[in-house]
Amino acid sequence: YNVIVSFTSQDGTETDVNRKRIGFRTVALVEEPVPKSHGNSFYFKINDVPIFFKGANWIPADSFESRVTPDVLSYLLRSTQEANMNVLRTWGGGIYQHDDFYTLADELGIMIWQEFMFACALYPTDSDFFDSVSAEVEYQLRRLSYHPSIVVWSGNNENEAAIAENWYGTNNNKSAYISMYGDLYFDTIKSIVSPLDSSRPFISSSPSNGYETKQNPVADNPQDEYYGDVHYYNYDADCWDVTTFPRPRFASEYGFQSFPSYLTLKPVSTSTDWSFNSPFMLHRQHHGDGNDQILGQIKLHYNLPTSGDSLKQYINTIYLNQIEQAMCIKTESEHYRRIRSEVDESGRGMTMGTIYWQLNDIWQGASWSSIEYGGRWKMLHYFAKKFYSPVLVSSFVLSGTFATYLVNDGLDPVTGTLNINVWSWADGLKKTFTQPVSMNSLSAGSVYSQSVSTLLSQSGCASAANCVITVVLTSSGTVLSENPFFLSSLKDVTTWKDPQLTVTSVTQTAPRQFQITIKASAISAFTWLETPISGHFSDNGFLLTEPTVQVEFSANEDVTASDLQKNLILNNLYDLYH
Repeated sequence: YNVIVSFTSQDGTETDVNRKRIGFRTVALVEEPVPKSHGNSFYFKINDVPIFFKGANWIPADSFESRVTPDVLSYLLRSTQEANMNVLRTWGGGIYQHDDFYTLADELGIMIWQEFMFACALYPTDSDFFDSVSAEVEYQLRRLSYHPSIVVWSGNNENEAAIAENWYGTNNNKSAYISMYGDLYFDTIKSIVSPLDSSRPFISSSPSNGYETKQNPVADNPQDEYYGDVHYYNYDADCWDVTTFPRPRFASEYGFQSFPSYLTLKPVSTSTDWSFNSPFMLHRQHHGDGNDQILGQIKLHYNLPTSGDSLKQYINTIYLNQIEQAMCIKTESEHYRRIRSEVDESGRGMTMGTIYWQLNDIWQGASWSSIEYGGRWKMLHYFAKKFYSPVLVSSFVLSGTFATYLVNDGLDPVTGTLNINVWSWADGLKKTFTQPVSMNSLSAGSVYSQSVSTLLSQSGCASAANCVITVVLTSSGTVLSENPFFLSSLKDVTTWKDPQLTVTSVTQTAPRQFQITIKASAISAFTWLETPISGHFSDNGFLLTEPTVQVEFSANEDVTASDLQKNLILNNLYDLYH
């Protein structure tokens, strides 16, 4: 709605007018006992509807804020929406965002988890600092509170966890630090937020124990899976193993690193920099042991590329790194989405939020982002578009059993046909298992289960390494969700065939809109399209099982179909090793 407030003095000599666009909605943070568990729920209701939060963390979009134009913000937020995200968490280690950021979020229906700018540090607790904080908080509340996109205020990022886990050697005087923490985040910040804005919940920190933390400024374990939200990072465990992930009420941070593409790194580097552990690549890596952790995860499921061409080796290692990041966060995100409606034997689960770290980037370097500095989508962002889809089929293997869940975030029940397609890397489609499935609204649950050995024997697959599965949900002839599942590490596959990928045509369908037709002679894993032309594809990094596929490209600049076709680069996993 448009709201116009005008003022004219009695004598008519002074006038002023203020125009705002506002919206109306209700927000509630629900923390109540969970059946068959000793903890509390932690989820948000918007207009009385329980909403599963799907999104990413937002960091400053540039080292120099003057370069963050409305066009930059528009592209990043529209990329957020296009990836089926409904929330961004503005990290407390950055800045209060530009007005355009919140206005765009309002218009695009993107909820904002807004932190006050306190993160990963111990702050002063003298009266002068408290006066400064009070002025800051009140100003930001009055500036931002009319935006309906903001659904929660958060006092800080990880400062509760820092004291609870002794990050800064505070245990020798822990009670004093807890008292000072309460003075800042409860007695100062919360005491200002509560009377000025009762329309939104306030949480003191992320992670926290939610309601339990309200009773005690610093919880014994802010990462408790039975309360509040958690931040979880584990770079050493196998990210394909779902048993390594927690089962929290809400996952507000988790992630894996990747480098940006060669096309993004090239303008800020020289040919002497183009090896994975060059001084340039180590300088651009600001996470301790980050490059070793990246290579360690890659080696779990893929062979590192070998090429006599050093540049090709460099490009292919980055390509594998982006595959690894995308698969890790896909696996973890789908795990959280599957357990929105269930708890395990110990009462863990009922997860109602996934906000991975992170959406955007501040420079051309290694990070956890899904969008590179400059706007190019990493493979992760294309994957997010699928693993955050409102209706999702998601599979995993546990104790030798292959299981598929149907996740439905919609307000209406879903009914359809589930197809479990088993493909041979060498021979194509081997077998399709079909059954009707349904799922209630706002729910998730198991819809298919079979031992891997039975699945393979009934499909005529000699081994897990010989085959790959695609799970497809259709309703009235429309594909609602399609999701591949690898039965083995890709490094174990020995029956590859060359897919001989070719672009057969590029056609312009509208201004800056193009349709690309790709032909393949065999199954192509992680089919990847790149171009130096600014824009993004409708799909990328996909498993191609059909002879042809059409992909759309949305350009950010004027370009012809001929120029696009000349500047298209195709890659796939087979080509890395042959």
